[in-house]
Amino acid sequence: MSAVERLVLPLSDIELVADAQGPENAAPVLFLHGSGQTRQSWQKARQQTAARGYRAIAPDLRGHGDSGWSPGGHYSLDLFANDLLQLAAQLSQPPVVVGASLGGLAGILAAARAPQALRALVLVDITSRPEAKGTQEVVAFMDSAPEGFASLEEAADAVAAYLPHRPRPRDTSGLQRNLRLRNGRYVWHWDPAFMRMGRDADGHYRQTGPSPLEAAARQLRLPTLLLRGRRSNIVSDESVREFLEQVPHAQYVDIADAHHMVAGDANDAFNAAVLRFVDEQLAPLKVK
Repeated sequence: MSAVERLVLPLSDIELVADAQGPENAAPVLFLHGSGQTRQSWQKARQQTAARGYRAIAPDLRGHGDSGWSPGGHYSLDLFANDLLQLAAQLSQPPVVVGASLGGLAGILAAARAPQALRALVLVDITSRPEAKGTQEVVAFMDSAPEGFASLEEAADAVAAYLPHRPRPRDTSGLQRNLRLRNGRYVWHWDPAFMRMGRDADGHYRQTGPSPLEAAARQLRLPTLLLRGRRSNIVSDESVREFLEQVPHAQYVDIADAHHMVAGDANDAFNAAVLRFVDEQLAPLKVK
């Protein structure tokens, strides 16, 4: 297995930290995590992608993990899409982008804005119209501990309550990757200002006029795969139908027994579906 490299990738205003694996000159696959996650979400997918002979790169998005925080605390989907295009421009060739939730939304906007910059797009349990109820549950969890936790055990209890379908780990040390010790409290790794994204001064989410995500989806021409966790509360049967009408050339895979965090809930099935699609797009480009 190839070694994992820690990369520092400069953007116009901050730096992103990423893990990379696989031959440097191989066809690239760029993994973008969701809100509140980090590059660690892709560990097994990154390893298996590199083992196939591709260049797998998983960054922490701005405001997350070890990456820089936005100056002035400004966050928007347009900004994340612009970050993706800046990352793609640093690669030897257009990447296949695998985006979960927030990463997928950034992928939709970036692919519509500059289709030549990306080779293909995998959307992991996200469409151009996320279900409001599921989105609100994610936001509620991320907002639920603004003062942090007294211990890793307390943090593990909060995660277990949010993800009751997963067994609570006996060893909570792995949570340290997603927490930072600050003033004696364990706080989540994201910039608190990120939680204001899309809200008005009163803390309410703005939604006026046609969705720019739906307009962007209708402009998608590059190869696209939608992966849905069948038990997801973010992507419904209706939103899948809408997306496949917007992007009629898209492939679709429904993964049984997976919730919104598909890669964590059904890792083997997820990796198999992603790598099958990646092979279709990149196998002819492999470095011999």
